[in-house]
Amino acid sequence: MESAKPRNKPLKRTTQVRARFTVEAIFDAFVRILRQRGWSGVTTRAVALETGVAVGTLYDHFPSKEALLSGYVRHQLDLLLQRLEREVVLATGLDWQTRVRRLVRLSCGQSEEQVRPFFDAELMEVERAIAEPWHHQRIYQELAGKWRQAVAACADLPRQPRPESIDALFVAVWGGRRYGLIAQLSSQQVEAWLLEMEELCCARILMELARSEEASRPPQPTDSPL
Repeated sequence: MESAKPRNKPLKRTTQVRARFTVEAIFDAFVRILRQRGWSGVTTRAVALETGVAVGTLYDHFPSKEALLSGYVRHQLDLLLQRLEREVVLATGLDWQTRVRRLVRLSCGQSEEQVRPFFDAELMEVERAIAEPWHHQRIYQELAGKWRQAVAACADLPRQPRPESIDALFVAVWGGRRYGLIAQLSSQQVEAWLLEMEELCCARILMELARSEEASRPPQPTDSPL
């Protein structure tokens, strides 16, 4: 008989584990083992021992290391959405350029105070194997929606850019972030790319404003022929 394939999704959302610190401890141990041994060295037993959680308890929530990765990715995404809401959408006293630049930088896991999630080219390959199309669609909808909210919070913009433009900028930034992981760009290369993305997003919004202003002008009368 063919053995059953291991589950690659968490059996329960991480908020259902006994306490939040337990979830953080599990993912911290998961990342430590990844850094030390690579993906091939990760096992649910090793994570349980590192965390001090009973193997059976861990298995109740994460039946495989693929499920651990899936839970870790979801956990990091939830943290990112919370931080974008708190530090970009709800932030006060920001001009729109500062808000947009912060949006770009936080979306890419880059800020002076931010603890960057551990993710590299190897994990990108693993994620591609376990993620289904609807997972990516859901992430797109959540993050693109947060980008729209962030730009809508720019009260000093005389007009709002088209939603399609905001979505396109998000895809450019998020897609570039992921390819930078695959290409294993250096920190200097990532910083240079981020600066260019900040400029690109601000310039595109200014272009949208100029087009809207031009379209709203009444047509100029033409000279009638003699």
